[in-house]
Amino acid sequence: MKDFTISVSFDMRSPQWASSTPQLYRAAIEMAAFADEIGADQIGLMQHHGSQDGYLPQPFVLAGGMAAVTRRIRFLLGAVILPLHDPLELAEQIAVLDNMSNGRLGVIFGAGYVSHEFAMFRQSLKDRAKRMDEGLEIILRALKGERFEHDDGNGARPIFVRPQPVQEPEDIILVGGGVPASARRAAKFGVGFGPMKGDLVDIYLAECARLGHAPRRYFRPRPGMPMAIHLCEDPDQGWDAIAPHAVHVITEYAKWAEAEGDGSNSPFKGLTDPAKLRHAGLFAAWTPQMLLDKVGAAEGGNIGFQPLLGGLAPEEGWKNLRLLAATMPALREAMAA
Repeated sequence: MKDFTISVSFDMRSPQWASSTPQLYRAAIEMAAFADEIGADQIGLMQHHGSQDGYLPQPFVLAGGMAAVTRRIRFLLGAVILPLHDPLELAEQIAVLDNMSNGRLGVIFGAGYVSHEFAMFRQSLKDRAKRMDEGLEIILRALKGERFEHDDGNGARPIFVRPQPVQEPEDIILVGGGVPASARRAAKFGVGFGPMKGDLVDIYLAECARLGHAPRRYFRPRPGMPMAIHLCEDPDQGWDAIAPHAVHVITEYAKWAEAEGDGSNSPFKGLTDPAKLRHAGLFAAWTPQMLLDKVGAAEGGNIGFQPLLGGLAPEEGWKNLRLLAATMPALREAMAA
């Protein structure tokens, strides 16, 4: 069987000219229930802070609402920007949400790169590696049920988290990133790995072997599949429907990448020309048959859908999901071939 995951993701961006934020949040909850019903594998929820368009800042809150209306589908939150937050509070949120979902939670932790977010939370970009390591240690120990003290340089404080999660903490947590250090960090802490580049998985697996423990959950990004697919009856009409929203999303990511400078690993860096966006393949408008053909020719990857992409009108997003529902039996057959 081929290694595919069917994901329905939400970043909740709502530029002023697009659908309203309350409308999008109501639709997202309903769409999560529908994705669960039709047999999608995973709901992805992203995180950024202080974005003018309302990019989702609190994925744990939204996932809690979605957990209440779903039974089977898993949640993957990420990347949650660990250096910005108190790891004790993150551990509590993980524990509660894993219980609410009865063990359907995964969380990718990233180091972050957007300078204004670090300024908002009074943190330094220079300290993010240290805060990642300290945060992962605290979260893992706390979720294992330990009662301990931790000294961050400002004095020791007690750490104790209840309830404990349904899953083993190492099966919940993944480290994300686009550099070799992220692969080594995931292996060091014995957690999963969600990289931006497929070749980093090899570093992760080799480091796990060197340290003498089995790898946890990981996925390998593969070329050939877009970040998000918009299913439609006519590709040109479908692209026209999503184009302004896709342009908005890519342009905003590109601004963050440019601000990061030469060290940026973002795939969006420099991709600010709307005329080039469709040909870049990051977002695609496909008919169901086009999707089946692509899956049939590929070995695996993420089959991703963003039905509210960049504030896309929910009625347009529902067209996408209903076509997915109708295509699901054939899609599962193609994945199993």
